[in-house]
Amino acid sequence: MISTAVQRGNFVYVYNEKNSPIKTISGELHGFTSTTVSVKRGSFIYVYDEKGSQIATHSAR
Repeated sequence: MISTAVQRGNFVYVYNEKNSPIKTISGELHGFTSTTVSVKRGSFIYVYDEKGSQIATHSAR
């Protein structure tokens, strides 16, 4: 489960419910839920699951 995602500089830091880091992703935080985090890089939005695996890519248009 994702408890928070924080933008720091050019990176998004994703943490679980125990405040342990799940993943660090380059890009701009677009949003997050308890099961996904969305990060914008260029003209695409990349969606990651709570394990840090990329599960989708969408055009940012």
